[in-house]
Amino acid sequence: QELALKSLGSEGLFLFSSLDTDNDLYLSPEEFKPIAEKLTGVAPISESEEAETPDPSGETLSVVAKFQPLVMETMTKSKDGFLGISHVALSGLRNWTAPAAPMGVIPARQFKAFLPPKNKLDLGDPWWIIPSELNIFTGYLSNNRFYPPPPKGKEVIIHRLLSMFHPRPFVKTRFAPQGAVACIQAISSFYYTIAFRIHAEFQLNEPPDFPFWFSPGQFTGHIVLSKDSSHVREFRLFVPNNRSLNVDMEWLYGASESSNMEVDIGYLPQMELESTGPSIPSVIHDENGNVIDSRDPSGEPIQFVFEEITWQQEIPWEEAAQKLEVAMYPFKKVSYLPFTQAFERAKAEKKLVHSILLWGALDDHKPPSASLPLPGSGRTLRETVLESSPILALLNESFISSWSLVKELEELQTNRENEFYSKLADLHLEKYNFPVEMIICLPNGTVVHHINANYFLDITSMKPEDAESSMFSFSTNFEDPSTATYLQFLKEGLRRAKPYLHT
Repeated sequence: QELALKSLGSEGLFLFSSLDTDNDLYLSPEEFKPIAEKLTGVAPISESEEAETPDPSGETLSVVAKFQPLVMETMTKSKDGFLGISHVALSGLRNWTAPAAPMGVIPARQFKAFLPPKNKLDLGDPWWIIPSELNIFTGYLSNNRFYPPPPKGKEVIIHRLLSMFHPRPFVKTRFAPQGAVACIQAISSFYYTIAFRIHAEFQLNEPPDFPFWFSPGQFTGHIVLSKDSSHVREFRLFVPNNRSLNVDMEWLYGASESSNMEVDIGYLPQMELESTGPSIPSVIHDENGNVIDSRDPSGEPIQFVFEEITWQQEIPWEEAAQKLEVAMYPFKKVSYLPFTQAFERAKAEKKLVHSILLWGALDDHKPPSASLPLPGSGRTLRETVLESSPILALLNESFISSWSLVKELEELQTNRENEFYSKLADLHLEKYNFPVEMIICLPNGTVVHHINANYFLDITSMKPEDAESSMFSFSTNFEDPSTATYLQFLKEGLRRAKPYLHT
């Protein structure tokens, strides 16, 4: 390392390290490939593409990409005019104004990656197209990378589709939950409708600039394809835009993994791929097997007629999406309702509201530091406490759960059309401290108990003897102190609310 630093300098070593994926201080031909492609302008055919023998009589699907760039004014840093942020750092983001490939023609057979395995043929039973290789124990992948690794197996079609937006998609994110999950939404004699959810991100900068990571909350969508994958009837993939913030961004300010990193969130109005129609044969044969022209004598393209699909079993899109969400995030075995709906339900069921108020979303994949400044704290809550069995059981039994973005409650607070909703938002924001506040309140919005994520993680990382003097103490019933402490937080909220709930 010292010799390399002496020879290359810090920025040269930074670029070298970003290519040296196995950290052996040696660039193999595979690792050097991105630079070779950059210098020569020629991208060789990947092994995965070589392995696929195109079927000359197979069908192809035409896909269009629709893209509206990130609204810069929605970034937190825009409030002070991006003060102190170099123009170069954001150049990749500002220059990304259109899809890399507005139109693509893809062999229908490539979509076979979306077909279910033989043991997952029930409606709504999720399976992994691309399994997640990360968890809370493995940590997360390096930020110091510019070029995605070559996609393999089922990653190839996902990589190809996402490359229509930008030339550097990373099919596997740096942090959990990674991958792509799917389930059957509808079944007919010859077709499936498959719902899917993908966690992927893009690297917007190239050397000599430092990395800039662009991480949409999720890609979701559906595909209608034949059971033998020879025909695709419909395809759509998109980033949901129904919340006020749907993208996380991180960028480095120096030539090392430990360099300063800036974090922000923003709103992307549109990022979508859609088929223009069903897949059609590349070559058309007449009834005698002779190849015929794809245009009729007047020069018009031949029109294909497709049989109507009769679905024998189906579930609603919302149900399929929920199954995929729970597969990615086990903590979602508890329903998290929209803010105002949670209070209405709590009133009807005479329960307390368990509310989580965050700067960034709880159920979109994101760098740990993007939702919380403490390393891994967002993931710690999501991947341990909120998905542990005792917590899930108590939340389901005694609480109505909800999570909200600070920005959404600030908008609700100023909405004078509904004074009650405005007051609910007001009571929540009064107790909020950056980055995440966990709040327990009555159906009328009165807060009976709350704890900040930073404080919660501080006390759960204490030794038991040090924690005895704090307002929380550890129960010995659970090995995990964070589960025990969160359970105690919920039970204390129930205790404090008892006089009000029974009046």
